[in-house]
Amino acid sequence: MQIHGIDLVIIIFYFVFIVGLGCWAGLRKKKTEQADEYFLAGKTLRWPVIGLALFATNISTVHLVSLAEEGYTNGLAYGNFEWMAPFTLIILALFFAPFYIRSRVTTLPDFLEKRYSRASRDWLSLMSIISAVFIHIGFSLYAGAVVLEGMFGINMMTSIILIAALTGLYTIVGGLMAVVLTESVQTIILLLGAIILTAISYDKVGGWGGLAESVDSVKLTVLRPHGDSSGLPWYSVLLGYPIIGIWYWCTDQTIVQRVLGAKDENHARIGPLFAGVIKILSVFIFVLPGLICLALIHKGLIPALPLTENGKADAAKTYSHMITYLLPIGVRGLVAAALMAALMSTVSGALNSVATLFTYDLYQRWAPSTPERKLVLIGRITTFVGMVLAVIWSPFCGRFPTVFQGINAAICYIAPPITVVFVAGVFWKRASSKASIITLVTGSILGLTVFLLDFTKLLGKFREAYPVFNFLTFMVISFILAALCGVVMVVMSLLCPEPLTDENSKLVWKSPLEPLREKGWPGIGNYKLLSGALALTMIALYIIFTFFVN
Repeated sequence: MQIHGIDLVIIIFYFVFIVGLGCWAGLRKKKTEQADEYFLAGKTLRWPVIGLALFATNISTVHLVSLAEEGYTNGLAYGNFEWMAPFTLIILALFFAPFYIRSRVTTLPDFLEKRYSRASRDWLSLMSIISAVFIHIGFSLYAGAVVLEGMFGINMMTSIILIAALTGLYTIVGGLMAVVLTESVQTIILLLGAIILTAISYDKVGGWGGLAESVDSVKLTVLRPHGDSSGLPWYSVLLGYPIIGIWYWCTDQTIVQRVLGAKDENHARIGPLFAGVIKILSVFIFVLPGLICLALIHKGLIPALPLTENGKADAAKTYSHMITYLLPIGVRGLVAAALMAALMSTVSGALNSVATLFTYDLYQRWAPSTPERKLVLIGRITTFVGMVLAVIWSPFCGRFPTVFQGINAAICYIAPPITVVFVAGVFWKRASSKASIITLVTGSILGLTVFLLDFTKLLGKFREAYPVFNFLTFMVISFILAALCGVVMVVMSLLCPEPLTDENSKLVWKSPLEPLREKGWPGIGNYKLLSGALALTMIALYIIFTFFVN
């Protein structure tokens, strides 16, 4: 696609505006800079900003591009990753956020130390840094580079380095305040661009009726039977998603750091619920456009997708294909800016969390008397190093079938031990520190082993050789790993018991109903009312898009 002058002006203006806004957010507090302000925005964040920032950090170019690719190939099946998220955001709001705010932790590894031990904190810090650099940042940079190469012919490594440099600039200068401020703006741009593309394509295909008559009816459903071509049957979603969802939304520093910066407990609860409401849109504006693209091609309203070297339709080009043939000049630039907004918001959030983890959980341990301003300097240096490592790794992300499947497979292998340790720590008073570190180390080694088998394609060859094991999708494997970690956690806690101290006893719910005893805000802003309404809404959507759409 050729870049029109108007589109180019819009894209350049966007880059200048976002980088300038981020740098301004940091420089205006330069003279009174404190570590708490740099890493946690001074704990002043309110629920709308938290919700928007959570959504923006979660949604990257991976979602805009790869969910459209999955929509074209598999219909709405991969929308499960979007619609299961509100359930885990409810868990964050009800059970985890209160402990995080009450314990006044700076990082989630800090919370793990208060509940278990220093060893658990150090291990989680290391794993969180690895996941931020290689999952959140690496895959996002790769996906963004694929889009820019497909749309504008820009060399992939050039795109990776340019985007990383611009995003790293304002993240290094501004810290978390720059991140959440730019993310709030970027979320609006992202949603605007995605909604415009969805609305134009939906109108062109003839609405829901025109879509339904042009595609296989099963593609309109979200929960699929065993053996479905999507490779995502219903049981893999129900078994695997709670494992990766709790890790991602409730225990991952990159995501939860926005909650840690909340003004108070109520804002920490309502912010995630607001993000859950926005996530409802994701299936309609990220996955559905890919399916609409397939319908438009079937109707002959737009040309077929370009072919890959093996003669198949290049589904990875779905989003850029729709932009090229459906959007007018000027709007193309806006949607391209939305793609960059999605990418930069995820990268900036992950970079800031890496800096926070390294500075507070690793560096400050060895130098506890470090001045505030030097801690900020260490954080900035860490941000730069993390960015460089991600740039080096990102080209290797192309080894997976699709970028979206690759990032979720990586999450499935890293999440199980962390999820088990956090859930046991919050809900089971007998969970011990020795069991925690043994579970984290054992689970991480098992996860790394499976990841390497998948990365080298040996796992896929095994399933081809023994079809009886085809049910072992990455989601099912995640559940199996979590079950093994759960056994290790329980057995080792019983073999190595230890009494709760006064401090860590405050970080265990006495019963699952205890967190619901807090009254919260009165009226429509009450977290219990909003949690119930969000849960019922998601259940209704699942019923409709499983049994009634076809």
